[in-house]
Amino acid sequence: MVFFGCFLGFYFQQSLKRDNRYQQDKKRKLCKRRAAIEPIIGHLKSDFRLSRNLLKGQVGDEINVLIAACAWNLRKWLVIATIFLFWQKLGLFFVKYLRFFVVLDKKQFC
Repeated sequence: MVFFGCFLGFYFQQSLKRDNRYQQDKKRKLCKRRAAIEPIIGHLKSDFRLSRNLLKGQVGDEINVLIAACAWNLRKWLVIATIFLFWQKLGLFFVKYLRFFVVLDKKQFC
């Protein structure tokens, strides 16, 4: 028996002709959600060494996934912090020179 479609629950289930609009929308939503998560899992496997587990047992699996997820979140936070610091330094640079020009303008009008 071959199943096509998206993963729903414990088995693959395809959208059928007899499905009403609500069931089709529900299946479509679940497929889109899974499609959004798959690239993240792929990056975790390739970039964060989640492809091979060197720890023993189910607890080792959980620890490995937890460490990979923490590394993913730290990487996201570092990117956000880097962007924030860049814009902050850029803003301070412009504020320093804008103050200089504002002072010149006030002296000219007084």
